[in-house]
Order: sequence, then C-alpha cells, then structure tokens
Amino acid sequence: MADNMLGLKRTHYCGEVTEAGKEVTVGGYVDRIRNKGGVIFIVLRDRTGVVQLLFNEKSSPELFEKAASCRGEYVLMAKGTVVERESKNPALKTGNVEIFVDDLRILAKAQTPPFEIVSDSNANEELRLKYRYLDLRREPLQKNIMMRSKIAKTARDYFYENGFIEIETPMMIKSTPEGARDYLVPSRIHPGTFYALPQSPQIYKQLLMVAGFDRYIQLARCFRDEDLRADRQPEFTQIDMEMSFVDTEDIMQIAEGLIRRLFKDVLDKDIPVPLPRMKYTDAMERFGSDKPDTRFGMEITDLSAAVKDIDFVVFSSALADGGSVRCITAKNGAGVFTRKEIDKLTEYVKGIGAKGLAYIRWVDDAPSCSFAKFLKEGELDSIVKAAGAEKGDVVFIVADKNRVVLPTLGALRLKAAKQLDIIPEDKFNFLWITEFPFFEWNEDTKHWDAMHHPFTMPMDECLEYLDTAPEKVFAKAYDLVLNGTELSSGSIRITDYELQQRMFRSLGLTEEEIEAKFGFLVEAYKYGAAPHGGMGIGLDRLSMIMCGADNLKDVTAFPKVQNASELMSSCPTAVDAESLDVLGIEVKKKED
Repeated sequence: MADNMLGLKRTHYCGEVTEAGKEVTVGGYVDRIRNKGGVIFIVLRDRTGVVQLLFNEKSSPELFEKAASCRGEYVLMAKGTVVERESKNPALKTGNVEIFVDDLRILAKAQTPPFEIVSDSNANEELRLKYRYLDLRREPLQKNIMMRSKIAKTARDYFYENGFIEIETPMMIKSTPEGARDYLVPSRIHPGTFYALPQSPQIYKQLLMVAGFDRYIQLARCFRDEDLRADRQPEFTQIDMEMSFVDTEDIMQIAEGLIRRLFKDVLDKDIPVPLPRMKYTDAMERFGSDKPDTRFGMEITDLSAAVKDIDFVVFSSALADGGSVRCITAKNGAGVFTRKEIDKLTEYVKGIGAKGLAYIRWVDDAPSCSFAKFLKEGELDSIVKAAGAEKGDVVFIVADKNRVVLPTLGALRLKAAKQLDIIPEDKFNFLWITEFPFFEWNEDTKHWDAMHHPFTMPMDECLEYLDTAPEKVFAKAYDLVLNGTELSSGSIRITDYELQQRMFRSLGLTEEEIEAKFGFLVEAYKYGAAPHGGMGIGLDRLSMIMCGADNLKDVTAFPKVQNASELMSSCPTAVDAESLDVLGIEVKKKED
C-alpha cells in the first residue's frame, strides 16, 4: 500500500534546490538509483530538473531499506537537509548539492515502463505515442511544452498591453467551408442537421468588429479535416486577432511588435523590425514558393532567353506553349548529386507534377549535360553562363508552364539544400509576403476560386478588373513566413455590402448559396461596419520553430498521427448503435 502525504508539503521543485543548509521537501519521479552498499543515491526528477537524494544505512536503517525498495518512475516525496555533494556534477544546476533525507514517502509504485524515460530515447515513435503520458516525462518534450506555454502567456500579455479584448467565439458553428473539409457534429435536438467545428473564427471575429469591440484577441482552437504532415495537425491553436479603423500597415506593425516581444522574452533574441517584405509574384519568380526559406540562396534563374534557339523539343515546346525554361544552380553540388542521386531527383519532380528534369553537371574540365546531343557548339557555354554555374556545380532545369515550373523548382530547391546541408539552423528569417492574387484558376472545375477567403478586400486599383480580368486582381492580403513555414495569413476585410455581393458573384456563388452560407454576415454589413482586418498566427508552428523541433508532435501534448488517429486513446472509434439512433444517423460501411 502506498504512503500518503500527511504532514508533508512540497517546498521546492527539484531543479530549485541549489543552496546548502536549507531544509526542503521535494516531490517527483525516480529517475535513477545507485546502491553503493551502505549508501543509496536516488535522482529525483520533476519538470524543473533533477536533484540527488542521499540515504545512509547507519544513520537510518529504516529509511535506507525503504529507499532500497524504490524502482524507476516511483512517485516519491522526500524531506531533508540540503548538503554539499562530495562528488560534484558541474553539468547540473543542482550538481553541487544533495538532500540528506530524513523522511521519505512512496506515493505511488510503478511498473517497468515500456521504454526508458531518457532525453535521447531511441524507442519507436509509435510506442512512445501509445504511452504518451510517459513520453511527456522526458526532458525535451517537457521543455517544449513549457516553452509553448510561455509563448502563449507572452502573447496574451502583449495584446492586453495594447488594448485588445479576449473574446471566445463558438466551437460549434455553421458549416461554411474555407478550403479544407469541416469536422461535423450532429445535432440531437435538430435531427439531420450538423454543426461544424471552426476552421478559424473568421466570420465571428468580423462580426465582433461590426459589434464595435475594435480590438479582439483569442487563442483560438481550430479544426481542419485535411491530410497531416510535419507542420499540420487536424486540430491546432492560432493567436487570432482583428482590429478596426486600421489598414495593412497597422496590422503588420502590431504583428511585428508581437514577434519582437516573443523572441526577446522567450529566447532572448533581438528580431530587427520592420520585417522584410516581398510581393507574391517576386517570391514565386525567385523561390518558386509563397513561403520561401530565405536562409540560403539557390534562387531560380530564367533560362528562356538563353535556350530559345536551341533545337531541343522539351525546351522549344514549353516556350511555344507560353511556358518557360528555368533552373536552380546547386553550388559545389557535383560531389553530392551523382548520376544516381539525380535519377532519384528526377523521379521526385515527376511525382510532384513535372514531366522530367534536365541537368548540367560540371565535374571535369568541361561541363556535361543530359541533353548534349541536341546542342550546337557554344550553346552549352551560354546556358552555363546564364545559370551562373562554375566547376563543381550542378544545374537543375525544368521546362513547362510556369504553374508547373516554379513550384517544382521551389520544392527541388528545398530538397537539394537539405542534401547539401546548407540551411543554417540558428537563423530566424522572417518575411512578409504581400499582394497575393485574389483569384486562382482551378483546373479541375475550370473556375476561378478565392486564393484567400472570400471576405478579403481587393486592392483599390484592381477593382475595375473584377468582372473582366480576374487574373489582374490582387488582394490586400499578407502572409508571415518564418524559415520557409507559413506562420500567419491575414488580410483587410470587405465591409461594403455591395462589394461583398459582387465578390461572391465573381466566385460563381448564386444568391441562394450566398444566403445559405454567409447571409448573416452580409446582413450585418447593412448596419454599418468599420474598416477592419486581422490575421491568425499559428501558435503550434511558431512554438515548433522556436523550440528547434522538426514536427508539431514535439510541441503538442497529445498529437494525432498521419492517419489523424491518436494512438494513446485509439480514437476515432466506432459509436454504438443506440447512440447513433438517438442522433438519427445510420453508418454506411464502405467496401474495401
């Protein structure tokens, strides 16, 4: 039977015990035990660190016997006097002292864990996620979760100091898809109808501006039924804000102040502001991405002029079809990108939409290339010069329409940089991406879709093209990017009733669809809406980068895996027939 805490109250966390001579009481998990025959040392661990407990058989045989019965992960409370250690450990904050214990309580015994609770665990990730509560005892994860908490607190403090009001918006809302699929919640009271879990608080925070709250903030929980990846979970938190009587500059300035505050308070790093900016079209032309990683070069070069007279059908057909021929040059990449590696990259680009990959590889005195038989004398030299290549470099070339060429080279640029190990890990490169196209062409539906949500305000000078030339319409939208990860997406919102109706029509929505999906919002505009805008910064993604983690799982207490399930609780699970019957739902099983 376990002991109880009667008479004992914790006075210190383990990592705080640094001064000899004090009487302290600590609680935690048994990290390690060393029995030296007459003397036992127990290293006790809590979320602040570890401290060593000392038991001497001669001083207290009963306590010594109790300590000897302890095992790894037992839950203990110990009271004693802090003394200097004979064998000091300068690597530990508490390494100069130990606690000479005079009262020990075993509060809970523990079975042998399925994996060792150590910082650098090599246990299978699936096993660790199944026993996530044990995995979370490890120091790296505890530090990450605590840093995430500090980021959240600092963000709240910053917004409170700047006059924002924290308001919670509903978690069960009307289904108004914003790009991803909604998670649906059936209603028992209204059979056959469903709530949706919010993909963002977008509509509600705009209505709060109509209501006159002026400055809103929320650490908002959001849900999106989409495929998972390293920087995407089906449920996530964003630092969500909205402001009235502002323009783009005001919102960006508030966001930059937040970033500067977070990095100073949490990491003690000074982030210079204003942050650099880049137009969407420039980002795509230079980096092939609207969230470019600017910590390294290897920018895209347009070779179209250099190859326009070359009799190579891959190039000539792309140019004739209104496309382009472009490249990235991997400096000093010839030793890394062998023919075998280039073949792998060729399959990679084919898998993301390209028809193939041409290359120039300069190993010997003269460069060689994959399309040499189509070249006349001097043409290869012209291409090499245009690509800025030198001996030791590799040039990767893609020819097609720009909507294929640019993102393909953008993805290849990242992949090549990782293989070359040229991305500095200790840099934080922020970047605003501005002036997004308002519409994007959907090849599947043969229709123009909104690149952002349909409440985004077009740039004033583009309004005349709304009905005649959608490709010329750009939005008052701005994304915040950090090291190639999109942290935030925001915009100035449409507040004019007539313009909002016009925008819906431009997107092909009928009056019935507008009323069914957004009627309550456009109705609100009839009663006067101050100009407003806002953004949401991904708390999870920001925490991941600030912690130096590679995956959102490392900053999320109980994450989902690739198939959107949680291994620890085995959710989602089937629901019994009685529960479904109450909701008026029948599950139709899919054929394998």
